[in-house]
Amino acid sequence: MAERLSEADRNAALPALGESGWNAVEGRDAIRKIWKFRSFSEAWGFMARVALQAEKLNHHPEWRNVYNVVDVTLTTHDCDGLSDLDVKLAKRMDAFSQGAEVERDHGAPVACLCQIHARKGG
Repeated sequence: MAERLSEADRNAALPALGESGWNAVEGRDAIRKIWKFRSFSEAWGFMARVALQAEKLNHHPEWRNVYNVVDVTLTTHDCDGLSDLDVKLAKRMDAFSQGAEVERDHGAPVACLCQIHARKGG
């Protein structure tokens, strides 16, 4: 069973993840990141690469995909909080998402490309 990150491990790992766009989830011991890719295909490719890594780690993200937007929350359910598995998967996700825009304001609605195209009438 995974163990929660110690205070020292949190201090070592979380600042760098925060700089890359991972934010704390209010009311949970979890981190969240939202990416906007150039297309649905890029978003899906990212998710496929992450899925293979998640299987290798036996650690699976909570995620949502709408068109080109991928919204991910990481926490370890076994220990009801952040563990080293979350840090490892977050770093791998960051490596796979080069070129994607990171949505840093998690309080604002995120428009996917299909919504943007619909507003423009095409």
